[in-house]
Amino acid sequence: MQQSREFLKSLGYPSGDLYELPDSAKRFPDGAQYRIELPSVEGPAALEAILEETDKHGLLIHRISQGSGIMLLTDQEIEAMGRMCARQGMELSLFVGPRGTWDISALPFTPAGKAQGVRHEGADQLIYAMEDLKRAAALGVRGALVADEGLLLLTREMKQRGILPADFVIKCSVQLMASNPVSVRLMQELGADTYNVPTALTLPRLAAIRQAIDIPIDLYVEVPDNLGGFIRLYEIPEFIRILSPVYIKFGLRNHPDVYPSGKHWESTNISLCRERVHRALLGRQMIERYYPDAVTSAPGAAGLGLPAIK
Repeated sequence: MQQSREFLKSLGYPSGDLYELPDSAKRFPDGAQYRIELPSVEGPAALEAILEETDKHGLLIHRISQGSGIMLLTDQEIEAMGRMCARQGMELSLFVGPRGTWDISALPFTPAGKAQGVRHEGADQLIYAMEDLKRAAALGVRGALVADEGLLLLTREMKQRGILPADFVIKCSVQLMASNPVSVRLMQELGADTYNVPTALTLPRLAAIRQAIDIPIDLYVEVPDNLGGFIRLYEIPEFIRILSPVYIKFGLRNHPDVYPSGKHWESTNISLCRERVHRALLGRQMIERYYPDAVTSAPGAAGLGLPAIK
């Protein structure tokens, strides 16, 4: 076993999970340790609710993300969300579509096929996803979620060839499920700008991943039921200390699966978004109570995928 540990170390990886939980000296470009993300913001009305609640509580959100997919938003809806985020100095990250569970294949719905998740099946699906990305970029969006290793590599090539803007932030979905330092570094090498780690990793396992990569880690501290349903609010200070630069992400337990969303779910989405702001407020108070010196980013900070729209 020691030989295997030394082999990993010789390749630049930690030689095991880091039970000593070392401080991370890595930072966002502006020197911050953490930023805040709210997921599942499904359209302009839900985003308006987010902004109303954050303004009420003086709460700073750095990124909002959406899960139903670029293809399920009209140009006008995307532009409206882009304008709202640009005014707030906040990143807008939209998921690509179609993907595994949107496709005609039954495999992702079978017990043995769930590992396929939301990856793209076939070359045409990759092309559709690329078209989604190109359309979003043309409308001013500068951030998107991907959940397929092949598409991730293609986004790197698209940026290098000018098909996507160089500052377009590629966020890897939690559903990619790379769970160790080697596999997460591979995602970084394929083109990930920020990586959402699986929801049930222990602090020593997370610390080992942080040592192996430089990109920001995205981490649910409250997890939707279909991803585990954990609520890890008291660990937030340690997440910041150990995993910087890290996006602290407030999902919501005990709610219906609204994907793919639309007008038929709008009132539910608005209620869920208001509660996510409440959860983020609880998280902020945890930081103020237990890690008051933790440094966060200002609106519009370097590295955010701010929409290029007025």
